[in-house]
Amino acid sequence: MAFALKAASTATAGSASLAAVGPRRGAAPAAGRVSFRGAAPAGPAVAVRAAAAAAAAVAQDRRSISGKFAELREQGKTALIPFIVAGDPDLATTAKALKILDACGSDVIELGVPYSDPLADGPVIQASATRALAKGTTFDDVISMVKEVTPELSCPVSLFTYYNPILKRGIPNFMTIVKEAGLRGLVVPDVPLEETEFLRSEAAKNNLELVLLTTPTTPNERMEKITQASEGFIYLVSAVGVTGTRTNVSGKVQSLLQDIKKD
Repeated sequence: MAFALKAASTATAGSASLAAVGPRRGAAPAAGRVSFRGAAPAGPAVAVRAAAAAAAAVAQDRRSISGKFAELREQGKTALIPFIVAGDPDLATTAKALKILDACGSDVIELGVPYSDPLADGPVIQASATRALAKGTTFDDVISMVKEVTPELSCPVSLFTYYNPILKRGIPNFMTIVKEAGLRGLVVPDVPLEETEFLRSEAAKNNLELVLLTTPTTPNERMEKITQASEGFIYLVSAVGVTGTRTNVSGKVQSLLQDIKKD
């Protein structure tokens, strides 16, 4: 079981996860002066175009993970974030599943890239990845499928991948590939905070949000740094060990949720 959040109201995720979101960090751009030399102010046509551009920008932001959470926070709603492994049982079924999950009201979908050594995942996800790989599913196959499906989805999709596929392609190239596929976020569970700076900067260049993980055993000072650096939401692992079902959740998780909201 895992939890995901970002400094505000709590929200339940599809894989028994919890999510909360806060405002994007960063200062507003400084105001500037505009002067018109020998020309009248913009007419109705320009105003219409400006309004259309503004509406498009809002729509684009709402397709981001942060934008989706901001929308849910305004409505006082929680977020449904299901997780599936790409290629199990096959990519055609994965494409259908993404469309169905979107139609059923998912707010964000987390799509796992099958990997041969998923060290953070439990037996259920490991078995799913093994089946996908046995069918010959590759990273490039996953991206090709996603590129075809994302234009039909209303919710953002975040890619869950281990670092090796990123390293193989080079970080800048990988981020471009992911952006062009229509994905909006990344979860890379085997990269520690200290090694995410370049990942985060390249992700930001491509309008991708890099979600970082923290755990109940993470020291408070380090957890605060993770909270500040994470984009979209914060993935709070609710139990020590790999992912999977649990009969109960430690009472410490609730207090951690409150602490992270304060950050």
